[in-house]
Amino acid sequence: MTRSSPPVFDAAFAAQFRELLTWRRDVRRFRRDALPEGMIEQLLGEMELSPSVGHSQPWRWVRVRDEAQRASVRASFTRCNADALADYEGERARLYASLKLEGMREAPEQFAVFCDHATERGHGLGRRTMPEMLDYSVVAAITQFWLAARVQGIGVGWVSILEPEVVREALAAPPGWKLIAWLCVGYPEEETDMPELVRAGWENGQ
Repeated sequence: MTRSSPPVFDAAFAAQFRELLTWRRDVRRFRRDALPEGMIEQLLGEMELSPSVGHSQPWRWVRVRDEAQRASVRASFTRCNADALADYEGERARLYASLKLEGMREAPEQFAVFCDHATERGHGLGRRTMPEMLDYSVVAAITQFWLAARVQGIGVGWVSILEPEVVREALAAPPGWKLIAWLCVGYPEEETDMPELVRAGWENGQ
C-alpha cells in the first residue's frame, strides 16, 4: 500500500485558520442574493469529509426550497419565540425582544439537518454505550460545513427555537430521523468578528 506524505501547515496557514475560526459567526442577517451555481454541492462535499462514529455518516441534509414548508417552520419559530419571551421579565425581556434570532425570511438557502438513528451503516461501532455519538457526529458535520462556508464568504445561522416534531412532519421526514439543526445559509448582510449576542450585551443584561 502506498502512503502519501501528510501536508505541512505552516505558520501563515495556522494564523489564517485561527482567523477563520474567529470570523465563523452565527449569522442572522442575510442578503437575499442567490449563491453561485454548484456552491451548495461543493460545501456539502466538503462536509462529507467530517468524522463520524464508526464511519456511520448519519447526517441527512434536507434542502428546503418549498415556501409552504418554510412557512410551517417559521410559524413554529414564532410560537416558540413567544413562549421563550414570556419566560423573561423586565430588562431581560426587553433585551430578548430586541434580538434578531433567525434569518428565515431572508436566507436564500435553508436546510433541516437530521440524524438518522435507524442507520445500519457502521454496524453500531463505537455507540453501544454512547448512542448519542450519532448526534454528535452530525454536529461535527455541521461545524465542518460552517467553516467551509465561511471560507467562501458565506454565512450560516443555526435556528434552535423550533418544535422538532413540527419540522419533521412538515418535511415528511422518516420516524427514525431526529432534528439536529435548521440552518439558514447565504451571504451576510454585515461582516463582523464579534458575536451578535456579545454586541447586544445579552450576558451583561439584567
